[in-house]
Amino acid sequence: MDVPLPTLFRRALEAAGKAANLPTIQDETQELIQSALSDLRTLSSRVNALSLFSPNESLEDIATKDLVYLFVPFAWAEVQNRVRTTDRDDRMEFIQRIGLLYRTFLSRLENYHIVPETEKTLYEQHASPISDPAKRRELKIKQYKQEKELKTRIEAVRKRRNGPASSAPEPTSDFDHIASLLPPASSEKQQDDDEEEDSDTDDLLREATLLLLRLVYAQSQAQADSLVQELQLLRSAPPPPPPAQSADDPRQAKAKEEESMWKLDAPIQRGGPDGKGPLLDPSGKPLRPFTILPAGATDRQRLQAQVFQPDHRLPTMSIDEYLEIEQQRGNVITGGGPQSESQPTTSEQLALDSEMDGTAFGEEKTEQKRQKDENWARYTDSHVKGAGNTMNRG
Repeated sequence: MDVPLPTLFRRALEAAGKAANLPTIQDETQELIQSALSDLRTLSSRVNALSLFSPNESLEDIATKDLVYLFVPFAWAEVQNRVRTTDRDDRMEFIQRIGLLYRTFLSRLENYHIVPETEKTLYEQHASPISDPAKRRELKIKQYKQEKELKTRIEAVRKRRNGPASSAPEPTSDFDHIASLLPPASSEKQQDDDEEEDSDTDDLLREATLLLLRLVYAQSQAQADSLVQELQLLRSAPPPPPPAQSADDPRQAKAKEEESMWKLDAPIQRGGPDGKGPLLDPSGKPLRPFTILPAGATDRQRLQAQVFQPDHRLPTMSIDEYLEIEQQRGNVITGGGPQSESQPTTSEQLALDSEMDGTAFGEEKTEQKRQKDENWARYTDSHVKGAGNTMNRG
């Protein structure tokens, strides 16, 4: 006995919703994904066999309870995108398959004119080819505002359908939103196919389904653009390296033996402190250049500290040490200040020394004072007072 379509679709959506909250790499997640994919494949084949959607029909010709099955390609693509893959070729094959599902979903909505032309034009523009950052940002803001408006309207219609006193949990993902459009599980067997639903309930369900289709249309356009970019990256990526052969592979050992047999170069010597061969031969002769480094821990720390240094020259002595060296060189002038006021000048000291009569020192200083006075007298005779600078006279 075939499982009813709503039950099959709900079971696939529940498995996909559980897998969406789990890490993709876990085996439990992959089991849920494979279960959902199996149900979605069966559901898609049965929907196509029943011919629920035909290009010759318009949107008004589709029953409200059948509109929910327009989400089948979208759900299939979303679940297929979470399949775990490790090989690049497998991922590229999955991307092409997922892109085909998204295009199928988008083309159906466009054929039935479910999405208005303004929204269709807005979401067909992708931000990745736009080079101007301002225009790219403006486009993203417009798309975000439109999606936010659709989400607000969907939430308002959901509350009207469930009623104010409803205890139904709020949907947390697209799979939950789609599952809320299906008939309740308790009423699937009781409801007769020929029984017509209430007009108001049918209108609310139809409005909620069409709004959700418009929202999912926007998400599918973004996902399709993202898949195109990922496919371009995978195609331009370098090929993976060949798998390494096992160490105990006899073919690898034979290949090395043949290579060493026909190679003209000398065999590479192994060993030594750095694994590149010995440094000295048995007689102590160096075989290759090497650098002798200090072996002590203190020297290593000193050399390591010299690696990271400031980009300016650091002082090598203190200020006191520098002044002491300059004073030893005679480059420091001493004297002056209050201490030199009480000391006699050179002329006064010469006059005092010349007054020491009866000594050879006094006679020598007397002669120096006489010569100084005579030289000064000659200078005053030849240089009249005021005859020097005449530039400032009036």
